[in-house]
Amino acid sequence: MKAIVLAGGEGTRLKAVTGPLPKPMVPLLGRPLLEHILRLLKKHGFTRVCAALKYRPEDIRSVLGDGSCLGLRLEYRVEEGELGTAGAVKNCADFIGDEDVLVISGDAACDLDLSALWRRHRERGPAASLALRRDAAPLRYGLAVTDAEGAIRAFVEKPRWPQVVTDLVNTGIYVLSPRALDAIPAGRRFDFGKDLFPLLIRRKELLLGVPLEGYWCDVGTPLSYYQCCADALTGKLNIEPGEGFCPAEEPEEEEGAPEGFLLELPCRDRAGLMGRLSQWMLELPADYSDGIRLRRAGYALQICPESRKSALRIAVKADDAEFARRLAFSARDLAKALDD
Repeated sequence: MKAIVLAGGEGTRLKAVTGPLPKPMVPLLGRPLLEHILRLLKKHGFTRVCAALKYRPEDIRSVLGDGSCLGLRLEYRVEEGELGTAGAVKNCADFIGDEDVLVISGDAACDLDLSALWRRHRERGPAASLALRRDAAPLRYGLAVTDAEGAIRAFVEKPRWPQVVTDLVNTGIYVLSPRALDAIPAGRRFDFGKDLFPLLIRRKELLLGVPLEGYWCDVGTPLSYYQCCADALTGKLNIEPGEGFCPAEEPEEEEGAPEGFLLELPCRDRAGLMGRLSQWMLELPADYSDGIRLRRAGYALQICPESRKSALRIAVKADDAEFARRLAFSARDLAKALDD
């Protein structure tokens, strides 16, 4: 199986972090982003890969070579002029031949099941299959509207909230048939989202949307880059780290967990809410060495944040069980009022 990796990005918004590095060479857990993508392709059976290059191509070639170190046959095509996303793939036409081909960005981080996307494409035979992913806040991305059978009926590019009509984000990972490739003109700028896909829809061709589970992040800004690094370190993003890097271990349960009557209060900002509670209880006085602790004759109250979610844990231990229950609910009501 063949794949095209779009690896021509300069990464202008990342230059404050990465300097002159091409965007696909930005490091993630000790390996370039592009290497992680190549490893993902190899994992799913794509052993013949062509990288579409533009910005500082020798920086990429000198590191990855012919791909043999990764168990791949890696070729390169260098873009001359402005060809756009689809035009860059057309520039690799001699590599593709008359076959279906998978197209993926070399500067995004993901662990999506590419095999599932390929299978669905082969089963349905559309002009193109698009990997989609659900996102609760999809404003940064292009959206795809699908019918009950998965056929894409419309696209919405980087909407504002009033234009959000679905949570299905276009990840920029596609399987293209030869007839989709034939629709791309050679030697001029042509993009997937603006040009090719609307053209195929007008021609009544089937574009198949395939929602996939897993992690995907467009590493386009310093904030998204740092978030991606954190996700990789905690294991949320499943990638193979370079030497000396490993995912963080799950934190152990704290010793001395609250005992007695327990309540949990979900909140928007546990640290901020704890700050407001601390100020409110300064005059009581409370102990702040382990959450907020208030001890009096016959009872002890403790309020502390949960480790793994945005919530507070309220515990009361008292000689009188009914008093413990009422005090816990009173503390919860106070916290809710301060969280509003």
